[in-house]
Amino acid sequence: MGRGKIEIKRIENTTNRQVTFSKRRAGIIKKAKELTVLCDAHVSLILFSSTHKFFEYCSPTTNTKKMIDRYQQVTGTNLWDTHYESMQKEFNKLKEKNERLRKSMRQRVGDDLDELNHSELCGLEQNLSEALKKIRLALDSKIKRQIDTYKKKIRSAESNRSKVFRDAQELNCTFEESEEDYESMLVMRNGNPQLFPIRVQPTHPNLHERGFGYHDLRLG
Repeated sequence: MGRGKIEIKRIENTTNRQVTFSKRRAGIIKKAKELTVLCDAHVSLILFSSTHKFFEYCSPTTNTKKMIDRYQQVTGTNLWDTHYESMQKEFNKLKEKNERLRKSMRQRVGDDLDELNHSELCGLEQNLSEALKKIRLALDSKIKRQIDTYKKKIRSAESNRSKVFRDAQELNCTFEESEEDYESMLVMRNGNPQLFPIRVQPTHPNLHERGFGYHDLRLG
């Protein structure tokens, strides 16, 4: 029994559609290769899947550009001119849009206002007023954030200063408490007098009783 005739219509199931495309793509490329070899034909094949994937085959003795040029020569059409005209139209649209934007920017800074009527001037004034409000809100928000940052820095600096002041007071108190246990002595070093604190304990003998005077002490 032969295979049943398949109805040619779009396959709704995405997976089945992709599988069918893959199989038939391989088949049509195989046929194109056979035409090239068996009949010495020039074949160019371009395929795009529904997922926008690109596939092509071209006979080894030519390339796609030559085939398109040959097609234009035989049919008397110029595909590039049509494409160029389309690009030129798109370019002109973009050029006009760019000119309108430039004019709008000039009008926002007070230039080229003579071309506007009363209604357009009122609309421009309203737009500028709304833009000014947004700018002021953004500026106020930025200033507030900067002030908060500076306040944090000031609080941190004051905290550090207070800590340093407390540490200095503690050191000063410690020095004052132990200052009574020290006596100073004048020592000659390299011909220059220098004052050194000497801690004298009650159990230490008096240096004067041992016969040492301040003039007898020297640094080696």
